[in-house]
Amino acid sequence: MENRKLVVIGGDAAGMTAASKIRREQPEWEIIVFERGHHTSYAACGIPYYLAKQVESEEHLVARKPEVFIEKQNIDVRIRHEVTGIDVRNKRVNVKNLEEGGDFSESWDDLLIATGASPVVPKMQGVDAGGVFGFSTLQSGVDVFNYIEKNHPAKAVIIGGGYIGIELAEALLERSMDVSLVDMAPQVMTTMDKDMAGLILDFMEKEGVKIFLEEKLTGFEKDTGGKVQTVVTDKQTFPADLVILGMGVKPNSELASGAGIELDPGDAIRVNKRLETSVPHIWAGGDCASSYHLLKNQQVYVPLGTVANKHGLVAGINISGGDAVFPGVLGTAITKFRELEISRTGLSEKEAKDLGLKYKANTIEAPTLSGYFPGTGKMSLKMVVDDENGRILGGQIVGTNGAAKRIDTIAAAITANMTAQQLVDMDLSYAPPFSPVWDPVQIAARTLV
Repeated sequence: MENRKLVVIGGDAAGMTAASKIRREQPEWEIIVFERGHHTSYAACGIPYYLAKQVESEEHLVARKPEVFIEKQNIDVRIRHEVTGIDVRNKRVNVKNLEEGGDFSESWDDLLIATGASPVVPKMQGVDAGGVFGFSTLQSGVDVFNYIEKNHPAKAVIIGGGYIGIELAEALLERSMDVSLVDMAPQVMTTMDKDMAGLILDFMEKEGVKIFLEEKLTGFEKDTGGKVQTVVTDKQTFPADLVILGMGVKPNSELASGAGIELDPGDAIRVNKRLETSVPHIWAGGDCASSYHLLKNQQVYVPLGTVANKHGLVAGINISGGDAVFPGVLGTAITKFRELEISRTGLSEKEAKDLGLKYKANTIEAPTLSGYFPGTGKMSLKMVVDDENGRILGGQIVGTNGAAKRIDTIAAAITANMTAQQLVDMDLSYAPPFSPVWDPVQIAARTLV
C-alpha cells in the first residue's frame, strides 16, 4: 500500500492496539493519536483494586506510556489534546490543546474513532458536590483515591449495583468505610437472572454492605463547604462523605454523530464486522462502538476491555491492508466480591424469554474441587439451552475458589454451537485439586440433555 496517514481519536485499548498493529504492518505510515486525558493504554478494570490499595500505584495500571509509543514505535501520541470536530468532506479533524491552549486541524487518510465511554451522570440537584464522582477513566480513579487520602470519608454510598458498583463496594469496605449501595432495579447485577443475583445480594449483605433496591436517586445535599452531605432517594436520605456513581456508561459518540456517522439506537457508533463505520475510511472500535451479538443476531453495546482490544486488533489489520472480521460477542464477563466469584455468558433465562425462544434452564450446586480436598468451595451454576435442539445458550456462575473461570468453557461451547450432550461428552481435565470427576459445567449440562 502507498504511504498513508492515520489519525486515531482516543489512546486507550482499541486506539492503541490498532495503532500498534498498523505500525508493525506499515512502518512508513504517519500515525497520530490524540488523547484528551492524561494516560494511554491503561487497565481500567484494575482501578477498583487500586482504590483498595491492592495495587501499589496507578503507574502499575499503565501498560505503556505515551513516550514509549513515541520512542519505540514512532507513533505520535499527543495527550491532553481533544478532537472537537470531524470534517468528513475535507478529511480533517479539529483539535484543541488542553494544556497550552490553541486550536488547529489535522488531515487524515484514515480515521479511527476510539473515544471510549463516559459514566452516566444524572442532571440533578447537588451532583456537582465535592465527593461525588463518576467513574470510568484512570484519572477518575486517581481523583477518588486522592479524595479518600485527603478527606478520610467514613460513609460511602454507591449508586448502581452492576459490575462497577460491586467491585467498588469491595474496595471501599477494604478502606474501612461504612458502605451502602443503592439501585433502582429490583436486583443487583441485572445482566444475571434474579435467582443468581440473589446469591450475590445475600453474600454482600453478610459482608457488611447495606443494599437498598428499587430506590430512585433524586439528588444530593451539600454542607456549607460544598461537599456532599447526604444522598436523597425517593424513599429516604443517606448520610454520605463519598458518593460514587456506578450507573453504567454511555458511548462517547457525539463526534461521530456530529460528522453524520450512523449510530445504533443506543447511541453507540454502528460498525460492520470489519469495524468500518457508515463513512468510507472512518473506522470505530472500543467502548464507543457497537458489536454483533452471536445469539441475539443484532447489534449490542458491550463496553468491556476484552471487546475493545479485539476491536482494535481487527480495525488495525483492516486499516493496514489486511482482511479480518470481528465475529461477535456473547457478553462474557467475570468479577468478584471478596471470596465470591461471579461470571456469566450468552443469554440469561430472562433474555431467552424476552427473545421468544423455546428454552429450558436449570441450576445445580456443586463443589469447586473434589469434595474431600482441602479448600473446596461451593458454586451455583445455571445453564440455559435451546429446548428444540439442545444448543447451549447461556451460563451463569456464582461461587468461590475457582468457580467463575469455568464460564470460559461454556462460552467456548456456545461459540462452537455445541449442544448440552456434546458438552457432557467433552474430554475435560480432572484432578482433585482442580475439579470433581464430573466438572460442574458437565453436571449442569447433563440435567438439560
